[in-house]
Amino acid sequence: MKVLITGANGFLGYYLTRQLLEKGFIVIATGKDECRSPFNDHPGFNYATMDLTDPFAVHDVFENFKPEMIVHAGAMTQPDACELDQWQASRVNVEGTVTLLINAQEQKSSFVFVSTDFVFDGERGMYTEEDMVNPVNFYGQTKAEAEEAVKEYAYNWAIVRTVLVYGEPVPGGRNLLTIVREKLEKGEGYDVFTDLQRSPTYVEDLASGIISIIEKRAKGIYHLSGAEIMTPYEMACKTADYFGLDRSLIKPVTASDLPQPAKRPMKTGFVIDKAKKELGFSPVSFDVGLQMTFGKEVENS
Repeated sequence: MKVLITGANGFLGYYLTRQLLEKGFIVIATGKDECRSPFNDHPGFNYATMDLTDPFAVHDVFENFKPEMIVHAGAMTQPDACELDQWQASRVNVEGTVTLLINAQEQKSSFVFVSTDFVFDGERGMYTEEDMVNPVNFYGQTKAEAEEAVKEYAYNWAIVRTVLVYGEPVPGGRNLLTIVREKLEKGEGYDVFTDLQRSPTYVEDLASGIISIIEKRAKGIYHLSGAEIMTPYEMACKTADYFGLDRSLIKPVTASDLPQPAKRPMKTGFVIDKAKKELGFSPVSFDVGLQMTFGKEVENS
């Protein structure tokens, strides 16, 4: 099967590409910039530059490769950037998704859309797939609007929502855990929120859950995240303890202490029973995910 991935140069895109190639899929990796993937020598790997805001470029890629499955992981994902440049966020996240859907429909491709916990307002947390969306920032609004477009798709579709993804970063990338390690190793303090609750997701679990959807041709909405509810502060402290670093350098703050352009939902986190039952989804614990994120580095240090 030929699987087209948007956002292939990104964090999730890298792991999706790797796992799909390992399983024998043909991958058409796409991104706005030049290929940064290390898989160029793999016989099943193809790369095409594709700007989601350019309908002609999208059409050409679909015509050239005729993918049977689309995994739309590309997006403008920084909430503050989306809040400050709403026109561009809408172009990329909403119009770009619609352009992909139009071209996918011409090929009768299946479509998997990667969404976010930020479609919810965060008033109570532990959301199921049936809960009503109510975003509190523009990023969440664009993803909710894109979800509605996906639901109107004429052929097989699935929506994957996830939460605070972590893991070993791609070259040049960072996430909360790696930033905490870098800061503390330099003896620098770092402000981390204590009042935001999430169910952090190990990136390899997310990728494998999406591949289960592909293999099973599963339809509908799926919540793919870790099973534990944690604050970013708790995640940071566990990272410090893992490396034996000074956790007192981690400064507890609240959302009101550090106002940001985009409001964050306070409590998200997902109920993942549906994914467990229908996809065989079985995420690792945060402690295991932390070890898998850094284990090789610790062994080689």
